[in-house]
Formats: sequence, C-alpha cells, structure tokens
Amino acid sequence: MARPNPPRSKALLGADPYARHLVARLQDFFADTSPWPRRLWESGSVLALREAAEAGDWVRMRVLSPGAVSWYLRELERHLGPDRGLGESRLRKELTSLLRTGLEPDSRERRRLVQLLPMIQDGYLARWAVAVDTDRPPSPERLARAIATHLLDCGHSSGRLHRWARGLSARPEATLEDLFTQMDQLAEQEDRDIEVLVPFISVPEHQSLAAHLPEWRSPQAAAAWFAEQGIGTPPRHNGAFLYTFPAKDPVAAARIASRQVQRLDARRSYSRGSRKRLVPEGRVWVAGVADPLPLWPPERGVNVLSLEREKTMYAVSQNDRIDEALELAAPLNAGPAASAVAGGWAAIESLLYHPGDKADAEQGRAVAADRLAAIITCSWPRAELTALSYRHAPSTPDQLVARLRECVSNRQRSRVVADALAEGTPIALELAGDMAAAERMRAVLRAPHPQLGDVHRTVQGALRRLYRQRNIVVHGGNTAAIALDSALRTAAPLIGAGLDRVVHAHLTDHVEPLFLAARAENSLALAGDPLGPHLTALLE
Repeated sequence: MARPNPPRSKALLGADPYARHLVARLQDFFADTSPWPRRLWESGSVLALREAAEAGDWVRMRVLSPGAVSWYLRELERHLGPDRGLGESRLRKELTSLLRTGLEPDSRERRRLVQLLPMIQDGYLARWAVAVDTDRPPSPERLARAIATHLLDCGHSSGRLHRWARGLSARPEATLEDLFTQMDQLAEQEDRDIEVLVPFISVPEHQSLAAHLPEWRSPQAAAAWFAEQGIGTPPRHNGAFLYTFPAKDPVAAARIASRQVQRLDARRSYSRGSRKRLVPEGRVWVAGVADPLPLWPPERGVNVLSLEREKTMYAVSQNDRIDEALELAAPLNAGPAASAVAGGWAAIESLLYHPGDKADAEQGRAVAADRLAAIITCSWPRAELTALSYRHAPSTPDQLVARLRECVSNRQRSRVVADALAEGTPIALELAGDMAAAERMRAVLRAPHPQLGDVHRTVQGALRRLYRQRNIVVHGGNTAAIALDSALRTAAPLIGAGLDRVVHAHLTDHVEPLFLAARAENSLALAGDPLGPHLTALLE
C-alpha cells in the first residue's frame, strides 16, 4: 500500500519549489530596494476593510464622494473573493452582503462591519496556512501577497520582516510549518513602548523653546542617556529629544521618529527672522539596541531612469508640462506623506486628465489613475523580461546566450527571452526570485488578456487609493488616515514607473501623455489578439 504524501506544510523551504517561490516573493516584497515590477502593489484585506469602514466619516464630511466609495466597495468585493483568510464560513457571505449595501455613513451595516473587523483579523494568516494543506492550495504568489500585506499593515517594518524571511530561508531544516508558526506570532504581536533618542546638531533657541519640554534632553542629559545604554562614544550633538512610541520593532519606531522630526521641522519653518534651522544628527538610538538606525527611511522607489538614459537630467524647460509634473511629484520619494500624496496626484492629474473631454468630466478626475495604470501595466512585461535576459547564466554558453549577444537594445533582449519562455527553452536562473518572475511571465504569455487585466486592476486600485488619500489630505486636512502609509508604499514606485514611460515617450517619440495612455488602452484591449501588439511592444 502506497504511503500517503506528507502535508505540504512539512516541505523544506530550501528544497520544495512551492516553498522557494513563496519565500523568494516575501523577500521581494519586504526589500526596500526591490525594482518596481517585483514590489508589493496591494494593501491587505483587513486594512482594506478598515479603510471601507473609515470612508463613511469622509463621505459625511463630503471629502470623499459616494461614487468613489461605491467604486471602491465593488473592487473590494472582487478582491476578497479569492481571499482564503476569510475562511469558508458564513463570515464571507456576511461581508459580501454588507459591502453591497454601500455602507452609508450612519448605517447599521457600517456599524456591523466595524464590529466584525476584530473577528476577521484574529487568525487571518492562520486560515491561509490551513489552506496550503488542502486539495486546492493557494498559489505561492497569492499566499506571499497575503502574508506580506497583512504583516506590513500590522505595523512591522519592512526591514525587520526582510531579515526574518531571509534568516528563515537560510536555515536548512526550516519548513513551511516553521514559517507559518512565526508569521502567526508576528501577526499576533502587540505594540510595545519603544524609547527613541533623536540627537540634533542644532536646535535654535533650545534653552527658551525646548528646555521646558519633558522630551527634551540637554547635551549633558543626552550624554547620560548614552552612558546608561552602554554607548561609549556618542555622536557629537547639541541636545536631543527622547520619545516613547508604541511600535512593533525598533525600525518601525525609528520611522515614527522620522515623521516626528518632519513635523518639528515644519513648525520651525514658521519662525521669524532667523535662518537657523533644525539640524538632526541623522541617526537615532533605540533603547536596548547598540547600533544606531538611520533617521530617514529609505526612499520610496520613485525612479525616472529615462532622464539619465536620454541624458536630459539637467535639461530643465520652462513652462513644460512634464517638467512641471516631475516637480510636483518630487515629494513622492522622500517627502512627508501629505506632500507626497498631494504632489504625486497633482502630477498624474496634470498629465492624464483633460477637462475638454466630456467623458472625462462625467467620469471624474479618477480617470487619470486608470490611464496611468494602463501605461504601467503595458510596461511591466518588458521590464521583467529585460531583467531576466541579464540573469540567464548557464555554465556553458548556449544558443540563447548567442541570441542575446546579437541584440542591440533591451526591446530585442526582452523579445528573445519572451520567445524562449513561450517555446519552453530552459533559462538558467540562479535566484529563486528570478525563477518566480519567469513563472509569472510564462503565465502572461499563455493568457495575455486575462493576466494583464488582473495586473491593470491591481495597479488601478493602488492609484485610486492614492487619489482618495489625496482628497482626505487636501479636502479633509487629515494626515493620519488609516491607509495613508499603505497607499504611498504601494503607489509611489508605480507612479515612478509610469512617469518614466511618459518621459521616455516624450523624449524619444514626442508622444504626449494622453496619446500614450490611449496607446496603452488599445494594447490592453487587443492583448493576445493576432492583430494586437507583442507583449514586449505594448507601448510602441
């Protein structure tokens, strides 16, 4: 009698293809330096439901329109459909029925959703783990997105989560079950009070403006704090602020400190008659952690590489719409959240909304998000295929290597790799992340229209979320909405990719943004059709 196969959760992370794919994508999602095609483009389901519940307040205040919320609720229902974290019980049906009511601001349905949220969050990832050992396991791609979005939305820093995933994958004996156990622990972890010291090189008028504050530490008091922490050589400073933040981990606390310093700097900008500015030392020290952490978090990944490739980085034009858009979007990379969402959306709308188009006026300004989403979606396959063309490294040069050497452009290289994947030609890839990317591209080549449609909806959702957050900031005057950080994390790299394509089309072919968007929309409609463009030429 044949022995039954062991449960998939017992598979070794380093040996099982499913597990390798899962861990590779987790590392992609948690790394602050991942290229935009491999980043996380979604928020988690629990946060999305919290955002839906919060939206009622903004509708009541006329910050968000009922139409915008109705669109979001329809998309949220579609997003929750395959979510295994909701289980197979009546909970899923209850959620669907509540979302379909529209969740009016003062409705009983909205109150019921608020009461359901703790039940949904409790055990959410555990239900995903159970699904892995069923006859219908989730794809490793979908499972990785569920784990990553949920843990990030819980408040863990991306740096801490990346170290966790990388460290676990380096253990030869680690199994999927180990990963599930630890992810449950992370999901259930409560915030703890974390003490963070932020030293400053310059704090103007600190004796009169800061000395009375309980969080202020004079140079002598700060030196004493460093001594208590066993730090023998503290940095040169002229005083510090000592804060206590509720956070999941030291890196998360350090990032809260950076936002606090941004607020301090904003206040200082209102001083009169003084050119002296706040000058932070640039690092923070967390109680119980020996090494300092950077004060400023990593940039958000908004890269417009066409400015470098076309050697136009310093060729600034006056009264040029694209230059103005780039200026507006500049805070997206490292600016305060409020400035980032306001400037980022202003750039998108200025390029991709036309007030003279009657359909635009009827549909509303969110159409700019849909157009940018089409441009980004069309640029995604070629970006991934080009990256894979440089990863093919067989021990002995093969025919694919020879074909790639003959290419004179990245467009040609991406086409060669696409043909190889479609023909089933082996590609010699060493990294699990590259292997996962190759699997995604094979799926797109097999079914271009539905696969690109899924990507387009995901990107569209990320950009429309940014638009809603922009309205909350600009019209509601609020910088603490529940989805603000998530919206920036997901949308910023995508906007960079879209702006890069807009700039490239303008510089090389003199194609205006609205016409590029029309080209992208045509390509998505004809993807996979014999008369449609090839997957590597969707924006050509």
